[in-house]
Amino acid sequence: MRKLISIIRQAPKRASAIALILAAAIIVPSTALAWGPSRQTFTIEKPADYVTFNSITNNPAHGDERNFVQVKEASASNSAYVDNIALTAGKEYTVFVYYHNNAASNLNESGKGVATGAYAKVEIPAIVKQGATATKAVGYVGASNAKPNQVWDDIAFSNATGGDIALRYVPGSAKIHNRGASNGATLSDNIITTGATLGYSAIDGVIPGCNDYAGYVTFNIVADQPNFTVNKQVRLAGTTEWSETVNAKPGATVEYQIQYKNTGSTQQNNVVLKDILPSNVSYVAGSSFLKNDNNPSGKQLSDNLTTSTGINIGHYLPGANAFVKFSATVNDVESDFCGVTTITNIARVETANGSKQDGADIIVESDNECIDLPTTGPADSIVTIIGLGAATASVAYFVASRRALS
Repeated sequence: MRKLISIIRQAPKRASAIALILAAAIIVPSTALAWGPSRQTFTIEKPADYVTFNSITNNPAHGDERNFVQVKEASASNSAYVDNIALTAGKEYTVFVYYHNNAASNLNESGKGVATGAYAKVEIPAIVKQGATATKAVGYVGASNAKPNQVWDDIAFSNATGGDIALRYVPGSAKIHNRGASNGATLSDNIITTGATLGYSAIDGVIPGCNDYAGYVTFNIVADQPNFTVNKQVRLAGTTEWSETVNAKPGATVEYQIQYKNTGSTQQNNVVLKDILPSNVSYVAGSSFLKNDNNPSGKQLSDNLTTSTGINIGHYLPGANAFVKFSATVNDVESDFCGVTTITNIARVETANGSKQDGADIIVESDNECIDLPTTGPADSIVTIIGLGAATASVAYFVASRRALS
């Protein structure tokens, strides 16, 4: 990658530009990095005689201007810009697009070489799927009087992590850089949707021709990877050790604990917890309590935990967790149990990024004897009766047939 920004600083007459744009999810074929449309190209020595953008192939500050969109980790040096980058969950990235009106400077006085309605935008994928190697983001630069009206270039993201990554624009991060009065101005967040207006003396869409009026736009995106875990454990009331399984007698009281933890890189809001109790276990009213960073000493919850509505336990930053505890009794009904019975209780966590569940078991030992059903019964008797009736009917038909023939 060309050392664009450092070169610009060293060469005051070559103020390069990178107009960047990120927007909603798009679908771009996973082919080689490319730019477009196909157009006439120029050189620094022989610029264009009309308004056109990023079509010079030997710009000393940038090289081939048709390759005008790059990306780097936000904390990396300016020499680290690349066309294809591997994403890491939780990291922030800086994107830039170079812009340069290639019209010759001697056309500015007449207005023939001055771009009007100049803008930049970037379309970035909302999601980079796990295992993706070339998910494209496309940047555009154009003007209402440019020929062609807009030009484009792309960059690619790869994802070798354990899950999908969401790319999120950092609001207010788009800045324009040039040698004019607009240098350092914050651009509209529309840079990732309909496009942001560019400018030199002001953010007015006016950019004269020549390298002196070129510039670049930078903005940041974050690689978010939502994820969480849910863990369900159980213990006998009055004991201290939690486990996945506990032995109990009919009539015993048990305590359940459900842990939610945000293991992703983005905040999860309005986390909902539900518990699905089996029919032979009864919830103890008023026994639900929540512990988290906002409630370190515990907070009593409503009894909606075991209903289809569940309980909203709040918002959680990456790394934050919550514990919910409640009690239940094993039904003391002889007909419910005989011998050894395993009762599984399921906890479910629902978020905007999906749902997960986990279970804990109670092993109930009952003194009731299990009575096996006999291997023969009414069904066998019915089959026997049907069979006998069919045989009798067959004999009757045979006799009647013999009589008819005699």
